[in-house]
Amino acid sequence: MKYYLIAGERSGDLHGSNLIKGIRENDPEATFRGWGGDMMAAEGLDLVTHYKDTAFMGFLEVALNLHKIFGLLKKCKSDIIGYQPDALILIDYPGFNLRIAAFAKSKGLKVFYYISPKVWAWNQKRAWKIKKNVDHMFVIFPFEVDFYKKFDYKVDYVGNPLMDAIASFKADPDFKTKNKIDEKKPIIALLPGSRRQEIIGMLDLMLSAQPHFPDHQFVIAGVHNLPASLYEGYRESQKASIVYESTYDLLSVSQAALVTSGTATLETALFSVPEVVCYKTSGLSYAVAKRLIRVPFISLVNLILVEEGVRELIQDNLNEKLIVEELRSILPGGAKRERQLSQYASLQKLVGGPGASEHAGNLIVNYIK
Repeated sequence: MKYYLIAGERSGDLHGSNLIKGIRENDPEATFRGWGGDMMAAEGLDLVTHYKDTAFMGFLEVALNLHKIFGLLKKCKSDIIGYQPDALILIDYPGFNLRIAAFAKSKGLKVFYYISPKVWAWNQKRAWKIKKNVDHMFVIFPFEVDFYKKFDYKVDYVGNPLMDAIASFKADPDFKTKNKIDEKKPIIALLPGSRRQEIIGMLDLMLSAQPHFPDHQFVIAGVHNLPASLYEGYRESQKASIVYESTYDLLSVSQAALVTSGTATLETALFSVPEVVCYKTSGLSYAVAKRLIRVPFISLVNLILVEEGVRELIQDNLNEKLIVEELRSILPGGAKRERQLSQYASLQKLVGGPGASEHAGNLIVNYIK
């Protein structure tokens, strides 16, 4: 059968690549086309558009790029009709994918959604549109099942696909040597995100803490889909080392981390690395988000725990003084370290084990049949 997948972000590319494996286990003759990234392409996706050309963050940036976004929507719709898939599979990325879902449903295509948009966090009425336009929704958090029940919409809970990625990870024993990382100094990892504006907005703030921790080394998790020039100045100024496409290796040897809000907050916790969550956006985007968001936390760690397991430094609170204070509290001997590690143990039980990608793949193939 033919499958058309759409992922618009780096995390979606990771989960999409594992989902392709899960589908192929149940449909060995499957063919795949769509939007995603290098990881999905490596698993056999005929890549139409790379997510690096579609990632827009914040209300202001979306508004400034509306013309480009509408052009991408038109291109995507045309390609879907030309391909005539047996199933369209949308992966998170709601601003774009919910529009594609409505279009595909109007054309009589089978629509699946893997990893629900965070409609429980803001604009909950979007759940009615999902019910109308999505044949089957596969959710990765247990609480999402109960949320959709309020809209009389049955969804499938498949588990969290991050566990599949982590379970398949094998640490590189030569990681430090290959990347010229000091063997003696403990590491503080910096995970600034995978979008250009995140790097620009976060790294200077994160590295403002560096002079306060002379016995540690700061190492940045870089990504190849962004220009190296965004990172290399920090290496040249000797503020930090940089590793590319090696986030899991970095986390596996880190003592603590500063992490931009997103999927990486949960990945860091699942590697049992104490962290401080960082987030800052434009004043306009923050003002709009503050009015719309209906949940008490921004990090997945705290949302799953339903309490503050990790400290979130948001907007004006993301400053040198508080970054230093919170980072010091989660390093060995710090007041918050052991409590955070204990909460991580509870988190890992809530998230569950691997198998989400295989489960979702099996359900998709059987629903089509």
